[in-house]
Amino acid sequence: MPRPLPIILLGLTALLSGCAHLRTSKTHYAGTASMLAKGDYSSAISKIEAAKEKSYTHKDRVVYYLDTGMLYHWNGQYEKSNEQLEKAERAIEENFTKSISRSASSLILNDNARAYAGEDYEDIYLNAFKALNYLALGKNDSAFVEVRRINQKLTQLEDKYDNVAQKLNEAEEAHEEFAPGKNYFQESALGRYLSMLLYRNEDRWDDVRIDLEKISKGWKLQPDIYTFNEPDFSASTDQVYPPEARLNVIAFSGLGPEKKASSFYVFTEENLIVLAGTQEDYLGKQELNGLSAIPWPGVKAGYNFKFQLPKMLKHPSQVNRIDAEIESVGTSSLQRLESLENAAVETFGIRKPLIYMKTLTRAVVKGLATQTATEQATDNMDSGLAFFTRLATTALVNRTENADLRISRFFPADASIREIHLPEGLYNIRIKYYDLAGKLLFTDERNGVSIKAGKLNVLESAYLN
Repeated sequence: MPRPLPIILLGLTALLSGCAHLRTSKTHYAGTASMLAKGDYSSAISKIEAAKEKSYTHKDRVVYYLDTGMLYHWNGQYEKSNEQLEKAERAIEENFTKSISRSASSLILNDNARAYAGEDYEDIYLNAFKALNYLALGKNDSAFVEVRRINQKLTQLEDKYDNVAQKLNEAEEAHEEFAPGKNYFQESALGRYLSMLLYRNEDRWDDVRIDLEKISKGWKLQPDIYTFNEPDFSASTDQVYPPEARLNVIAFSGLGPEKKASSFYVFTEENLIVLAGTQEDYLGKQELNGLSAIPWPGVKAGYNFKFQLPKMLKHPSQVNRIDAEIESVGTSSLQRLESLENAAVETFGIRKPLIYMKTLTRAVVKGLATQTATEQATDNMDSGLAFFTRLATTALVNRTENADLRISRFFPADASIREIHLPEGLYNIRIKYYDLAGKLLFTDERNGVSIKAGKLNVLESAYLN
């Protein structure tokens, strides 16, 4: 006996209203970009903290810890930043461990419904910012621990996803083989640079040499990450004697990448699925972006449904040059050391084949099951009601297929450095950020900066536009 149309639609509407946890919400970030560009970090903190209960559920706690940990860092609240980044690191490890153990049994679960385990670049660079926090707090031994964690995580990166792929291949629904992408990120210049500064402060010159060699190795073996010239480190190994001192300026600029959704539409033929991909054009509309066919034994012809995949997009930064202007000393241009955004895209590439195959498998299994059930439910309906029921059911299923777009919004895109040798004393320093045309974008003014001979003097600056 077919059920009346209003009841079916009412049920579908109720189901749709419960789909919010299957989508990534970004509305709470509105306005934060302009706050960061002005250096108004306290307002950005207030906005994010106010959104804690509504916009960050328990499954999103890693994003909340990363967002607040980074904002507290930029605001100079180093202990608070470390508390949040420490919570983020523990939650990332815990969520990732759970995700491996449940990989096979939860293959068809939407990624948005899972606890977020962080992007690898977030997991790696949070240790760099914890190290900078400890340096600012004068806790060099703790900073050492953090830079070592960066190297450990980079070493384990490939094995990490081999284990995930192995578990996914054990799933009953697995149709094609799961395999991760290749890891090409094995040395972080920022991590090695912080390590070098710490070793040099302890006169461990052999370790200084090793870190500088590792940085050069990164430039040779990771051309997709280090797409710019290697900095000149000759001043790093110069001997400097009191009252001469070293000042190491580290400036961060731009904002880390964001995730956007790409939609794919699945059409089935006998033992074959055909994928039609779309991408956003410059007006924000979806346009067709090619077709591909995948053999899928057992599938029947005539079904269609959609799914989404996340893609990582960089934020274009206006910053082209950064100068350190020191009163009574002179002006020095900084050199680009690390592209955190390139590293983000590179490490996302390791996981991307797994996301693609997992999402495709889930979409096909769920789409076929739903359409088969709908056919059975509409067998006895009149043609008009059956049509609207199929339409509404397809719409509901499509609404539940949303890409997981979660990512922290407050990591920088780039890190630049400069080592300056100068007599110890108090200095007024301005870090100036310029665009490609030479227009001054932002000045970070620091007065009365104390530079001490024989000590590690790190001056950190940021312009997150």
